[in-house]
Amino acid sequence: MKSKSGLTLILALVISAIAVAAAAAHTDGPARTAAPAAPAASTAAAAKCGKTMYIGVAAPITGAASSIGVQQLHWAQFAVSQWNKSGAKPKFKIVQGDTQLPNVAEAIKVAKTLASDKRVWAVVGPAGSQEVQDSFASYKAGGLAFVSGSASRTTLTDGSRKGYFFRVVPNDSVQGPTVGKYIVNTLKAKNVYIIDDQETYSQGLADTVENYLKAHGITPGRDSISQQASDFSSQIAKIPSNTQIVYIPWQLSAQAQAFGQQLKGAGKSAKLFGSDGLFDPSTFKITGSYDSFFPVNTQSAQVKAYEKAHGGNGEFFGAPSGAAAGVAMLAVQKACQDGKITRSEVRKDVATTTIPKAQSVLGVAVHFTANGDLKGGAFGVYQIQSNGSYKRIG
Repeated sequence: MKSKSGLTLILALVISAIAVAAAAAHTDGPARTAAPAAPAASTAAAAKCGKTMYIGVAAPITGAASSIGVQQLHWAQFAVSQWNKSGAKPKFKIVQGDTQLPNVAEAIKVAKTLASDKRVWAVVGPAGSQEVQDSFASYKAGGLAFVSGSASRTTLTDGSRKGYFFRVVPNDSVQGPTVGKYIVNTLKAKNVYIIDDQETYSQGLADTVENYLKAHGITPGRDSISQQASDFSSQIAKIPSNTQIVYIPWQLSAQAQAFGQQLKGAGKSAKLFGSDGLFDPSTFKITGSYDSFFPVNTQSAQVKAYEKAHGGNGEFFGAPSGAAAGVAMLAVQKACQDGKITRSEVRKDVATTTIPKAQSVLGVAVHFTANGDLKGGAFGVYQIQSNGSYKRIG
């Protein structure tokens, strides 16, 4: 097994390579690596480590949530490309799986495909909490560790997925109170309305914020919409005219944009407050709206290098998936120190992997609790400016 100092050296090499490669042409676009049919991978027998190893990426590359899934894929590809350019061994390639969020059936199909592909040793993703919840059995059956860069529902790390599921972002037990506290203490809003989108992630986060507000003397209105909805007139009609904040912990930024436009069209002045799933400056642009988001160090060397290699676009939602890819590669590298590897060994190595704060795109060290949660970390609050940019304000 490689020592902690050895792993730190590898990370340092990767960071150095990022700085050197920042001006390189963008080579990690949407072209996909084919995932041919493969026999079921053995989760027990050891395989020989090759010069090139594979990790999977499960993300909504197409479909309603592609605006976030493409970012996650890009960041995972960027992390792999910088690792490979650093000279670290082994080299890595990605096997892609398009989960098409919110189509959970596709997430399950992707999980089964990756689990049966004997080349894949760990997976980055999936994006949505409901995807994690419904595809877990397939990842477990294949013995795969999977590390999400965005699934935040608190109960995902209640111990029932221990040793298989990990995430590099804080969970909703952190996000919910952050939002509630900001509404109560900073915005001092008394009239709040909450609308979930009927999915696992959204309902859990909506419940957390509602409970926080009630504990602080505010009883919010509550409603829900379908992720297939495009006409919100019936929900908007029920929002009282004196409502100050409408909290929408949704996953589809185009839907939030349409809702915000219809809300204003109805003559209602309430400001929207979104969650991490709506952090999408390319689509959700309702001026004055608020949004809570993961810890991403936008001034880090990694982010600056990514921006330089991607025409100035940091695609911040995908950054945690870059960190997740780093965790997966370090774990595979560690497992391969003796020249052989099993998925069981990779799972154990994921659980003990650490990326120091100074080398983390998240601005916090990446290491996990026993149940797979990120240790530490917090959510920030952003506000959408008149030019569509997101400015951190809390």
